[in-house]
This record gives sequence, C-alpha cells and structure tokens, in this order.
Amino acid sequence: MVAANLPLPQQPGKTAGGWLPVIRLRRLRWLVPPRFHGQAKKMPIPDAASPLPFRDARALMAALATGTIEPTAVVQHYLDRIARHDPQIRAWAHVDPATVYAAIHGPPAAAPLYGVPVGVKDVIMTHDMPTRYNCAFYSEGVQGPDAACVAMLRQAGAVILGKTATVELASIGAPPATHNPYAPDHTPGGSSSGSAAAVAARQAPLALGTQTGGSMLRPASFCGVWGFKPTWGLISTEGIKPFAPSLDTLGWFGNSADDIGLLLDVFDPSPPAAAEPCTGLEGARIAVWHMPGWDQAGPNTRVAMAQVVQTLRAAGAVTIDLVLPDGVGDLAAIHRTIMFAEGARAFRREYRAGADKLHPRIADMVRTAGGYDAYDLCRALDAAASARAAFDDLVGHYDAVLAPSTLDVAPQGLGATGDMLFNAPFTLLHSPCVNVPMRAAHSRLPIGVTLASARGRDRSLLNVATRLEAALPNDYALYASQMPFD
Repeated sequence: MVAANLPLPQQPGKTAGGWLPVIRLRRLRWLVPPRFHGQAKKMPIPDAASPLPFRDARALMAALATGTIEPTAVVQHYLDRIARHDPQIRAWAHVDPATVYAAIHGPPAAAPLYGVPVGVKDVIMTHDMPTRYNCAFYSEGVQGPDAACVAMLRQAGAVILGKTATVELASIGAPPATHNPYAPDHTPGGSSSGSAAAVAARQAPLALGTQTGGSMLRPASFCGVWGFKPTWGLISTEGIKPFAPSLDTLGWFGNSADDIGLLLDVFDPSPPAAAEPCTGLEGARIAVWHMPGWDQAGPNTRVAMAQVVQTLRAAGAVTIDLVLPDGVGDLAAIHRTIMFAEGARAFRREYRAGADKLHPRIADMVRTAGGYDAYDLCRALDAAASARAAFDDLVGHYDAVLAPSTLDVAPQGLGATGDMLFNAPFTLLHSPCVNVPMRAAHSRLPIGVTLASARGRDRSLLNVATRLEAALPNDYALYASQMPFD
C-alpha cells in the first residue's frame, strides 16, 4: 500500500493534543515494569514491521486466555507499532507507555477481554489519561472519572492503549492531522478519524468512537474496517462529551463482524445466546435501500452495492427494494435541525468562556443556534419520533437493510472528512448499523456498505453481518490480512 512505502519522518507530528512521546521511541522494552520482565516467552512476537498473527481481536483474546501469548508482549507489540507507523498516520492524540503497562496487572486472567488493547476516542473520559477533544479550549487536558464505557472495558480486562484523534469536539470543528492508512493524502473520515485509522493500520485491535452524523460508518468505509453504531441509548454515554444528545451514540471499530460482537457482549447485558445461530443466508430477507442522494453515489459505491446484492442472491437470500412511505419526511433535514440546534446548546459554555478557542464553524453554530429556534427543535424531535416508528414498522419484516456507507472511496485531502449523506438517516432513526468493508472496484482504497435494522435488533443484525462476511467472495471481501503495512 502507498502508506507503507513512504519514508518514516525523523520526528513525530504535532497534534492539537501536543507531542506524542511514544512516537519518539523505536523499542519500548525499557518501559516494561520489572515484574513483567521475561514473561512473554511462550510465543514469538513479530516486530513492529509486521502485525500479530491473529485475524481479529477474538483470535487474540483466545490466545491470551490460553496463555499462548502474554498481555505484556501484546501491549509492547502495539506500542512498538504505534512508534513505527504513527508518525505517518497520526491516529493518536495521547499515548503514555508507562500508564499502559501499569494497567496490565489489574483484572484477573479470567476476565473476557483480559489483555486486549483498546483505543479510546479523545472525547471519552479516562481517569489516567488527559482528554483534549482536539480543541484549543481544552489544550491543557481534562481528567476525571472513567466514562461508563471505559469503566466497563477495564472491568472486562481490556487495556486502554491511548486516546485516538478526533475532529474538534466530535462535531463540525477542525479535523485532526490523521491520514488514511491506505493513502496518506486522503481523509480517514471523521469525526472518529483516529480510531478507524488505528485499527486499519493494526495499531490497535479495537477502538471506540462516537457517531452523531456519520462518524462511525464513514471512517470505517474510508479506512476499510468494520464499524458499528448500536441502537441509540443501548449503551450509556456518561463521560462522553455531548454534541447532540438526541443523536450521540457510542460505537466501535474492529477487524471482523466477530470483533463487533465481542464488545457488544461487554456493553449489552442481553445474553449472547439470544442471537440466532449463524446458518448461512438461505431464505434471509434483505431490503435494499438506494437512499436519498443515490444519484450522487460514485462508481465504487454502486459496484459494491451490486456485488453484495449478487452475493446475497447467490447464497439464497431474497432481496427487495425498500421504498419509504411519504409520511417519514425529509430525514436529512430533520437530522440537521436536531444536530445544529442541540449542538449550539452543547458548546455554549465554551463559547462564552472563550469563543476564540473554538473553530469558527462551532462558534458560528453557537452564536446563531444553527439558524433554528426552540420551536424548530421541538418539531424536529416530534418528526424524528414518528419517523423511527414508521421505519421500524417497515423494516421489521426484514432480516436487515442494505444501504451505501459513503458516496465513494475517501476523497483526496485532509481539510474535510467526507459527506454524511448516507449515514445521518440511520443516526436520526436510532437504528443499529454496521459497515462491511470491501475492496473497491476502481480504486486502491477500500469501500464499504451498510447493514442496518430496526431499533433493538443489534444482535440479529450482527448475525446477518457475520453470515454475509462468510459469504462474500475473495474478490469482494476485504480481510484484516490485506490491511496496510502487512
């Protein structure tokens, strides 16, 4: 891949969060606490030039659980990989090896995610790492109790590897310096830019993000990884910087559908046994939604959608074109009203205390309330509630909805993060949705399609995604083994 052929800079880049001290290091063994010395001898660990020999986080978790590999060796490998590659990618806002190693001894080995490293988007609070939101207003960093999602990860045995780069306040502000791992002159998407790029570059097996518009699905498509936005409200957003609370949703990235299910098992109290067994796609009913704006879709998105439809039919699934009833309304307009009206309220404190420390787009949104008043917001919230009920009634008869993830592959340039045209409706509808990464037909960059469902059917949706992943021919599928720097 292009990014792998670029010379490594002699010094790390500088982000809004400051210098990344770990990037200056080539080997980090000296930072391993003495109690861990000599432990990682059961399995040879490749150096940072190569990824770990595991397809996904589930396979890594199994090796850790059986003692085939030690957590310290896993952490060291990922930190070395960050040091080697992140001067190019700039996926991280903060990494402190000493803090990471100190956290390894916490949970017992029986914990489900014992020793599995996870990146955390830098709008999610961590008690032992600063949160800066890629915002000058918070340049000194904020520390407080772990966000609920971070606390649950630690309780499950995960090791928080660091804070990943984000668009300013996960909103409409300044993009981070993050590059697309497949082509460094192209955007990785946003606002969960760093999390998607870190997983794609194999700098972390899993990473948390958030979505208010298209901040999970779009970076997942642009960076060629699995990205999941669960049903709104399924997982607590306590400790996550709000943008538009009626829309904000925690999500995560991984290298397979199984990776997505791995974290859902941690966050969702529903027993995994509630999901249907994976038995292929024979008889599955899939609604194909060529969404509003389909006329703007580029060739790679059009081919990817056609390839998935072809795969579904070949596997015995039934595909039906989805047409929304007239009463659903203009989903994009409703979403925009809610996002800007609530966003103006979310950042009013920062605006009053220091508007000059906010990106002009954010300051203008607060100053003008996005052009919407309280009455507009109330009407939009009512329209959204009606649309959700209508959509659930319509798609509840199907196993999943197939839709595009992005207009096309990642556009060139880092000044913008792409269009959320195909993502915002699912955010507004509170629907669970997952990006399925694929090879692009006419580009070296990856592309993705979205599978979605009615609210509350997260596990059933992931079941369909797992079955589709198994059915996709090698010519279409994008596997972890084909990701950058391999």
